[in-house]
Amino acid sequence: MVDLLAICAHPDDAELLCGGTLLVAAGQGYRTGILDLTGGEAGTHGSQEERRREAEEAGRVLGLTVRRGAGLPDGALQDTPEARAQVAAAVRELRPRVVITQWRKARHPDHTAASRIAHAACFLAGLRRAPGLGPDSGEPHRPRKVLYSLTYVEEPVKPTFVVDITDVIERKLEAVFAFRSQFQGKTRIGEIYGGERPLRDQILAHAAHYGSLIRRPYGEPFWTRETMRVDDVVALEVASF
Repeated sequence: MVDLLAICAHPDDAELLCGGTLLVAAGQGYRTGILDLTGGEAGTHGSQEERRREAEEAGRVLGLTVRRGAGLPDGALQDTPEARAQVAAAVRELRPRVVITQWRKARHPDHTAASRIAHAACFLAGLRRAPGLGPDSGEPHRPRKVLYSLTYVEEPVKPTFVVDITDVIERKLEAVFAFRSQFQGKTRIGEIYGGERPLRDQILAHAAHYGSLIRRPYGEPFWTRETMRVDDVVALEVASF
């Protein structure tokens, strides 16, 4: 069982999108986990076995309680009833309070599919008679909150909130570059663009941009469908002037 679960398409997606947030949560005493929907077996670089070993190393850096693979097909990930049921069964087993997933529209079709599967699975996991989930799938459970990562999203979407990852930025980078087969010597990967600077510099530039929105060196941005509640308007963070 975990408190915070990242559900993403490929091994290394969670590290790039919300590795800092997972580190912050673990440091606060929460149990954290990653559910990789595929094994990244269709990737251009590295073998599936290499990525499995790299994911294990990255998980140790992040201090994860658990990392699982859903075994769905890389490069052919689709939001089907079968995929939803498979992920919903994992949600019932791990029983996260909060789920982080990918943005709803992305360059990589697998990322878009992962976002839709995660949202649907979190809802279905709470239904006692959910289609595709038999009596052996565990007791119904629905996460309290689903967060969508905005890291590297090109379209102009204002974050609902930003997590300060300043104190863990180096460990986030260590977890990212545990995937040596994917990132070593690269200047761009996936949705990360920005010229010919080393990939490390580009990741830092994105994190610095979102950190600046909360007046901190580095941050990770998230969006929620729901309006966030505030109890103390006098103590609100980030000055207006």
